[in-house]
Amino acid sequence: MFASPHVQTRPRLDRRHFLRGAGAAAVSLPFLEAMGPSLGQRAIAGDVALADPGVEEPPRRFVATCATLGFHTPYLFPEDPGADPVATPYLRKLAEHRDRITPISGLSHPNQQGNNGHASELTWLTSAQRPGLAGFRNTVSIDQVIARHVGLETRFPYLALSTSGRSMSWNSAGVEIPAESSPAKLFKTLFVQGSPDEVEAEMRQVRRGRSILDTVTGSARRLEGELGRADREKLDGYLTAVRDLESKLQVSQNWVTRAKPEVDVDPPQDINDKSEAIARQALMYDMIALALETDSTRTITFQLGGLNSVPKIPGVASDWHGLSHHGKDPEKIEELRLIEEAEFEAFAKFLTRLRSIDEGGRPLLDQTTVLFGSNLGNASAHDWRNLPILVAGGGFRHGRYAAHDPKDNTPLANLFVSIAQHLGIEIDRFGSSTAESVDGLEVT
Repeated sequence: MFASPHVQTRPRLDRRHFLRGAGAAAVSLPFLEAMGPSLGQRAIAGDVALADPGVEEPPRRFVATCATLGFHTPYLFPEDPGADPVATPYLRKLAEHRDRITPISGLSHPNQQGNNGHASELTWLTSAQRPGLAGFRNTVSIDQVIARHVGLETRFPYLALSTSGRSMSWNSAGVEIPAESSPAKLFKTLFVQGSPDEVEAEMRQVRRGRSILDTVTGSARRLEGELGRADREKLDGYLTAVRDLESKLQVSQNWVTRAKPEVDVDPPQDINDKSEAIARQALMYDMIALALETDSTRTITFQLGGLNSVPKIPGVASDWHGLSHHGKDPEKIEELRLIEEAEFEAFAKFLTRLRSIDEGGRPLLDQTTVLFGSNLGNASAHDWRNLPILVAGGGFRHGRYAAHDPKDNTPLANLFVSIAQHLGIEIDRFGSSTAESVDGLEVT
């Protein structure tokens, strides 16, 4: 209930009514989100992306990928600042991209101790503090700030993706945005044109969503003046989310009837065996590359969920989550290394794919800032400090290891501000940021 229990004379709000309204409007998130006029929709013939001739400058894009069971940082970060960026076991998997990557140590969000050891994954892209504890309310994630500025130029303002169903994306009201974990469903949403009946059904859903939002907003506004301060704050957050949906639904009809890009690839088949963790990651990476290549979206988050079981990787015979809590046991660390090296190999292939796609005479990777890392610096101890962070592509000056103080960490949100500014977004602060840039990541 929104009503304060201390004020008996104020009306009780029917929460189910509000949730029904929000749920009906958001049922297809992120795929029925606002869709504005495209500046660069692609049609693919074979493997060649044909750019819209009206686009002079290739657009910039953002992909954030978080591995929620962390990485063993001694195998990631070089020992010496300024060292060769591929001097460690994990980074050697990215050797062909040494001129396109910058590993950065000594970054974290402050006060990430939460209600459990993995709670910091809730705030990896937001920097909200004390996740999951009493009174916690998440804030908007940086991808949504970026999508708000560049999202109306593509069919999908953003994509929230996952291998486990959990999302890294949070809206302006601090509500988790549903993530898509099925590559097959994602492919259909991106590239399969519906029948006339399906298109009309989607149009009806959009119109119904707008109608429900009108009703919900009107009801909330009538009651707003009768609520206590705490309830007004809660209601304001809810209405902020409603306004976001309204602006998106307003232009969604422009996209429902437009033809989707044509791609000369077979629809993917979902891998239902969760133990095939790396294959599942790789398949979604393929879908991300297609979404970027066709300019279907310019903002993507991807959560790499771990397993409480044994992944199908040669040489691995132990539970992945258990291995992440290795307690410095050398045998467990070496088995964990096999898993994490496989993750880096899949990521390397993704970068190779982006680098192979030509867009206006430039590799797509140079137009795409890729943030790769984890919310845990030492997963064995559930430590959220000194996070494993790597930035690839995006037109930054790469090729060296950027080391920050491992004890007195630099706010990770500083990096978010720097990336957002590089994407053309005029912000000077985000979350817990204290500066507009991060040492070691410079624009070319």
